[in-house]
Amino acid sequence: MQVACGGSMPQGADTVLRNGFVYTVDSADSVQQAVAVRAGRIVYVGADSGVQRYVGARTEVIDLKGRMMMPGLVDGHLHVMSGGSQRLMCSLDYKTHTIAQLQEKIQACLDSEPAKGPDHWLEVSSWDRQGTVSVDADPTRAALDALRTQRPILVHSTDHHSALTNSRSMALAGITAATPDPVGGKIGREAGGQPTGIFEDAGIALVSAAMPAPTHEDDVRSAKAALDAIRRQGVTTFMDASSDERALRAFTTVQRSGELTARALFAIMIDPDKVAKDPNKAIAAARALAASYDQPASEPAPGIGARHIKIMMDGVLQAPAQTAAMLAPYHVNVGTGGAPRWAPGTHSGDVYFPPDTLKSLLLAAVEAGFDPHVHAIGDRAVRQTLDVYETLRARLPGNDVRAAIAHCETVDPADFGRFKALGVIPVMSFQWAQEAPYSVDGMKNQLGPERYARLEPEGSLHNAGARIAYGSDWPIDPFAEFLALKIGVTRRGDPTHPASFGPAYAGRLNDDPLLPRSVALRAITMSSAYQLRLEKVVGSIEIGKFADMVVLDQNFLQIPEDDLGKIHVLMTLVGGKVVYTADSMRPKG
Repeated sequence: MQVACGGSMPQGADTVLRNGFVYTVDSADSVQQAVAVRAGRIVYVGADSGVQRYVGARTEVIDLKGRMMMPGLVDGHLHVMSGGSQRLMCSLDYKTHTIAQLQEKIQACLDSEPAKGPDHWLEVSSWDRQGTVSVDADPTRAALDALRTQRPILVHSTDHHSALTNSRSMALAGITAATPDPVGGKIGREAGGQPTGIFEDAGIALVSAAMPAPTHEDDVRSAKAALDAIRRQGVTTFMDASSDERALRAFTTVQRSGELTARALFAIMIDPDKVAKDPNKAIAAARALAASYDQPASEPAPGIGARHIKIMMDGVLQAPAQTAAMLAPYHVNVGTGGAPRWAPGTHSGDVYFPPDTLKSLLLAAVEAGFDPHVHAIGDRAVRQTLDVYETLRARLPGNDVRAAIAHCETVDPADFGRFKALGVIPVMSFQWAQEAPYSVDGMKNQLGPERYARLEPEGSLHNAGARIAYGSDWPIDPFAEFLALKIGVTRRGDPTHPASFGPAYAGRLNDDPLLPRSVALRAITMSSAYQLRLEKVVGSIEIGKFADMVVLDQNFLQIPEDDLGKIHVLMTLVGGKVVYTADSMRPKG
């Protein structure tokens, strides 16, 4: 039991929460009954019998009625501005659509805005490109050109690594057959070189650059919409994994208005094209931006941090994009549609930063005080990033850099142990370890049986001693943190959950080891807090830490595993302040 130090009669607390199953995520994963909070910090953790001493005349007492309370969730990798803006735009809802169904849905969005003129862009979110390919074909600009509109259209895939456009949008962007592929991206092309309307990674920016920039007021609306989703999920701290000044400015405005309801950290995105010209200049620009907005994490009230840089090392595994960098080529069908025969092809994906460039960039970043956050999905991209981190450790001995690699969907077994040895944090999105159109139809045959058997290696990395952190990558997927945790410990989805994929994808993904429930919860609390250098103030329920906590309607450690994804957040507290309460927790009358 933990008790406060000091005199025999402690000062009354602002809030006491008692009669609960308080899962602390301390070093022993201890379970207590009650917590007392004063001035935004935890002053008591222990038994109900001891917390009564903290109840004064003005103390708010919350009866948890036996419910589970745990530390607030720390999401170490999401995309907050796109998550917020997608809640406000036309959406394909992550569903699998044929081309005809996609056209029908987008046409309905166009028809719902009759006042919008021919120059007003329609931006569409949450297109399951792999799903469309699996049930139909990869669409081209012709699918959008056939719609009843003259408006330019930009359709984002769920993973945000691909986009589909119409001819009008490409004309406004000045994109022709002569337009070269940008650094870190691709333009889909027909046999004669004419753009198909599909753009990959940095290629998407060629189109979006022609769109009117969102106003600051638009960005603030997106930030507020994102925060509403975040607090409902029980997330009390997050890191935006590809940020810029627009996001920092918007959230600063929200903070000044008193509406910031989560600790907001931002990883500044480094443009591959700018790095190719001058890595030191790119880092200097990021440092100047961070210095304008970064705040010390010294007070319980949520603030803003800018202490990371984001690097895109490669793209995605799924066909037809296949931009993740692999050690061996992707497999291709050398048979027929009716009698497929899969064999290694010639394409093995793309690395966006050559090793020497990445080395110079990350050395400059760490020396400037940043922690690097590198997107690497293919086993070649992961290995090359680990190689650079190894050089970094040797060149900067004693530097406590919190080196992270996001996603790590394929890792060669020879590299599993390097994460622990080098102190590299794999930031994993557990929900990807389920059967789904993107993991079965878009990968299984294309990777081949050996690589598919080690897809999403959370369990292997944990068993090799890695400190696994969690990042939802929202809005790449629907925002469903406890479904993701359920998948982390079962490697199966939930066919009854609205964010899963139904009975056809109900099996276990592969035989990679399962995560214990306690490890999954630590990944989304203390391990992500460590990744963000906040482990001394958040991530566990301990005396002296900020009172960031979440109350659940079911006990994650005790209910059947099939029910884990159905857990709901009943209350979210940040710095001792209740920022979200579900209807079932509100007093009646």
